[in-house]
Amino acid sequence: MARRRSVEEVELVVQQYRASGLSQREFSEQAGIKLSTLGRYVRRGERSEASQQLVRVKLEVPAEPDSGFVLMLGNGRRIASGWEFPEPALAKLIRVVEHA
Repeated sequence: MARRRSVEEVELVVQQYRASGLSQREFSEQAGIKLSTLGRYVRRGERSEASQQLVRVKLEVPAEPDSGFVLMLGNGRRIASGWEFPEPALAKLIRVVEHA
């Protein structure tokens, strides 16, 4: 039975793999690690890196409340409304106007 690698050992293996420029198959053969094990190590590292990334965002308040929509149809017609439509009703309205 293979011994368990510590978190530090796993990180080192992944760093060595990434620095090697080899495919996972080539690296696993050279390092004596099962391909599936290396793949799991790499995926685990990507998940932990992705979960720790911070992204700067800028929040803005709209200048005015949502005042509806304007649709420019393919036939050059325009639909403007201050009302909110449920999606099925809006789709039906567009189909009717496009064929009128």
